[in-house]
Amino acid sequence: MNTKMGVMKLAVPLFFAIAYGPTQGLATPLLGSDVASFTVLGASTVTNVPTSTIVGNVGVWSSGGANAITGFHSSPGVAVSDPQVTHGTVQAGTMTGTPNAKSAQQELVTAITNLGSLGAGTLEPADLTGLTLAPGVYTVPAGINLSGTLILDGHGNANAAWVFQMQSTLITAPNSVVSVINTGSGAGVYWDVRSSATIDTSTTFLGNILALTSIDMNTTATDLCGRALAETGAVTLHQNSLSGTCSGILTGSGGLSGGLEVTTTSAGGTQVGFLPYAPVGGGTAVPEPGTLGLMALSGLMMLGARLRRKTIA
Repeated sequence: MNTKMGVMKLAVPLFFAIAYGPTQGLATPLLGSDVASFTVLGASTVTNVPTSTIVGNVGVWSSGGANAITGFHSSPGVAVSDPQVTHGTVQAGTMTGTPNAKSAQQELVTAITNLGSLGAGTLEPADLTGLTLAPGVYTVPAGINLSGTLILDGHGNANAAWVFQMQSTLITAPNSVVSVINTGSGAGVYWDVRSSATIDTSTTFLGNILALTSIDMNTTATDLCGRALAETGAVTLHQNSLSGTCSGILTGSGGLSGGLEVTTTSAGGTQVGFLPYAPVGGGTAVPEPGTLGLMALSGLMMLGARLRRKTIA
């Protein structure tokens, strides 16, 4: 009986600590479902010099702009197909239904705000060439930000995430390369650009570019695992290939738009955090703190039940 009471004394406080301790709000991906469906999204115009190859939606929406799209088939207020665009449509101006360019633009503004809330990260040189970076948040000064190859190494975490806080512009030299290795379907790469981005000729880029103003993809530059999303300016394409999904590159990663989640706090605000570690290729993920607590409680309850049966016997 004393053993039984000891277990109960331990289990009851733990139960109340879990039940009435800090609660986690609903967690959602950093990119909302509408904006995640757009591979190219501009705020004033989208201009394309054919022929480009886009996997995912192409759109533009501005409350006071022309909502102009050139180089693709488009019609104001109507979703239009185009042979350059697969698994998506071209949307100019306010649309009804889901997804649409207007709601995507609103979600983009929220995503940029949430990325900014992560604050400054590890300070890196302006030119990231030659670096191999683990998942994390990095601050990058203005300049030529890539003149060669940058390697992002997930170290076996399928939920690895990299956030680059670009203090001003994002600029690459021709033939630059971003390579992502040792990660999986839950990964994310985010370029939070406080001004404009220029991805130069024949650059092999990866990740989501979220720019405050404009994005210019120079001739034959590619981003086959990510998006070009502009908050207030234009997106300009020159015979580029972009894909919001990663066919052939980290297949199933959803365009490297994972790794981070946004949680609503009890005070009604939002908090951005990294997803828990998950091994590449399956296996057992590390449980979140709340899950660990429930597992401990379950174990104690099972122990108490066994002791109770033994005492009765």
